[in-house]
Amino acid sequence: MPNIKSAIKRVEIAERNRLENKAYKSAVKTLMKKYLAAVDTYAAAPTPESMEQVQQRMSEAFSKIDKAVKRGVLHRNNGDRKKSRLAKALKRKQTAVVN
Repeated sequence: MPNIKSAIKRVEIAERNRLENKAYKSAVKTLMKKYLAAVDTYAAAPTPESMEQVQQRMSEAFSKIDKAVKRGVLHRNNGDRKKSRLAKALKRKQTAVVN
């Protein structure tokens, strides 16, 4: 444990930031899982209502990913990769439904 006042403060700030970052990352993962579940539901029974649900979940996930990138929780490339994987999952299911 540091003895210097500024070092003690830095430890406290680092812990606070770690917890905030953890909350953002957890929220991103949760929204991604909800989106993927909505995509699977859409693939099982493609209806306009389920597609609307998928679009809503995608919007929520993209928004949270963008906010995490803006705050520095995720690297820009990491956020872009996550969004790409989400879009790709929907595209794969849509082509499977059409064929």
